[in-house]
Amino acid sequence: MSPPQTDERGCPKCGHTETELDSISTTGGGLSKMFDVQNRSFQVVSCVNCGYAELYKSSSSGNLADLFLG
Repeated sequence: MSPPQTDERGCPKCGHTETELDSISTTGGGLSKMFDVQNRSFQVVSCVNCGYAELYKSSSSGNLADLFLG
């Protein structure tokens, strides 16, 4: 018997459905770290209620809030 399917969406931690999108850049390893070259970019989706956040590579396409909320 399979587990029941649910259609609940929201923050994985608190269930809240309002998100905030941001972006960050980080350094990699090797020379980029030595010269403080920020060559990696990520999109950050966070819950406005509890602050839980997930990072996605900037090359990700589609609606990131939908990925976060389920």
